[in-house]
Amino acid sequence: MAMERYKVLLTAEADDNILKRLCEVCDVEEDGWKTKGITFSEDQLISKLQQKDIFVTSYDVVSRKVIESCRSLKLIACTRSNPVNIDVEAAKEFGIKVVYTPGRNSDATAEFAVALLLDIARNVTFANRAIMNADVITDNEQAPAIKKTDVTWGMVKNVRPYHRFQGVQIKNKNVGIVGYGSIGRRVAKILEGFGAYILVYDPYISRVEIDCPSMRKVDFEELVAEADFISCHIKITPETRGLFNYDTFGKMKKSAYFVNNSRGAVVVEEDLVRALKERQIAGAALDVFEYEPLYKGHPFISGGLDNLLLTPHISGASPDAIVNGTVMLVDEIKRFINNEPLLYTK
Repeated sequence: MAMERYKVLLTAEADDNILKRLCEVCDVEEDGWKTKGITFSEDQLISKLQQKDIFVTSYDVVSRKVIESCRSLKLIACTRSNPVNIDVEAAKEFGIKVVYTPGRNSDATAEFAVALLLDIARNVTFANRAIMNADVITDNEQAPAIKKTDVTWGMVKNVRPYHRFQGVQIKNKNVGIVGYGSIGRRVAKILEGFGAYILVYDPYISRVEIDCPSMRKVDFEELVAEADFISCHIKITPETRGLFNYDTFGKMKKSAYFVNNSRGAVVVEEDLVRALKERQIAGAALDVFEYEPLYKGHPFISGGLDNLLLTPHISGASPDAIVNGTVMLVDEIKRFINNEPLLYTK
């Protein structure tokens, strides 16, 4: 007698080729964000999850009301590094397992942090903007008659690009990693390859896991004082909220750069604006903010800052992350169906 197939509602971002493996063992209905780019309300979820055994989601809010109203649910799978959109405690009360995908975009996020660091250190975006805005190019419509190659640009519109956009190299500099989790470890490994010295602040990690010739564990005050670059990779807790404030920026080297693609609330944004205006630090690169999306009147936008690089929370935005998350969840759902131990459960 054939085993009864589990009924799945899938609204999550997912790789279609890998999903075929799930469709082999389950009846999968795709909807919501996956097919329409929308999230469902509580009442919509309750309606759509009736008679469903498994719910796979990225962004839908699975509240206590939803869980209480969907008595056939046995498993909720979330394609995020932390299932913040799911009432995990309510799920436990009703015997529903919750699985998620920690580390699915850790490589993408770590690489993006390094990209931000390199960009702000070497003025890549600022130099590109100057060219595209015609600030450092001539107004000639045609190429000059005599070609000059392998030379530095001279004075263009009262600017010498070679001097205006000078940046600092990473080799032999101190890079402070705040938070030595999945992403922080990857950032440290990449930057070790650049020849940087790594300072790590993470009170939950033993010195034995960190200390080596090019890397050492330090306290927060030492990291702030000695780092030429600070790359932030921490979660929001009462201890980390507002950790980077005016006092912290004032203790950094005036030549130091601050990079954050963890969570916006670890920074007191008005303090960072003030520190950048007063040149307390050399510059900052941010991918996350206290309020998202940013708005036109925010001082990051309207403050006339020439030492701030911003991106719209895209550190983990990679098709590779979606592939990784789909692999993890399909494998996890198969383990659940086969009554095998789950790897990523709350």
